[in-house]
Amino acid sequence: MDTQELMSRIAENLSVGRAFGTAYEKDGLLVIPVALVAGGGGGGGGALSPEDQGRRPASAAAPDSTTRSGSGGGFGGLVLPIGAYVVKDDQVRWVPAVNVTVIVLASLSLLRVLARLWTRDRRRRRRRRHA
Repeated sequence: MDTQELMSRIAENLSVGRAFGTAYEKDGLLVIPVALVAGGGGGGGGALSPEDQGRRPASAAAPDSTTRSGSGGGFGGLVLPIGAYVVKDDQVRWVPAVNVTVIVLASLSLLRVLARLWTRDRRRRRRRRHA
């Protein structure tokens, strides 16, 4: 995959279509799902000319005298549902999505950070008393 193809895939995955899902009608309501979309990517490439091959250790040098090149890249993304817009009789209201798993994991992470800070603070206080 070349850099241009990687960039086009990133653009596809971070489009507005990911944040706003396909609207649908149910029981006379128009529902438009909404998600939080975040992502990032990167890529690069390089070439090793015959002159550069001579400066590298013998084990890394290529046996032939042609220019060597390479490229690579990657992309990661996250899509989380956050709610939906519900349209009824020309009135729009926001209905948040409650994801219990995310709430529990975030709470546990916060508790872990607070516990570490608390134990560090206790250790520092003990050291000051004994010093």
